[in-house]
Amino acid sequence: MATSSIFAQVKITEPGQVEKFVAALEESEKAQAKKKRTAPAIPVMRDVNEIRRLMAKRFPTE
Repeated sequence: MATSSIFAQVKITEPGQVEKFVAALEESEKAQAKKKRTAPAIPVMRDVNEIRRLMAKRFPTE
């Protein structure tokens, strides 16, 4: 979907259309909540010693 489509103006004139539109938005929100991540979360390493140990494993000096 083009990104410009999110900026389109929607004009709803009938009450039935309003209910359908709100229901569609709610369903979309529920679907996003159920969506599973495809990749595991990658932890951020901040400990200098932990980073050194990791780099030593990846790039041994021997």
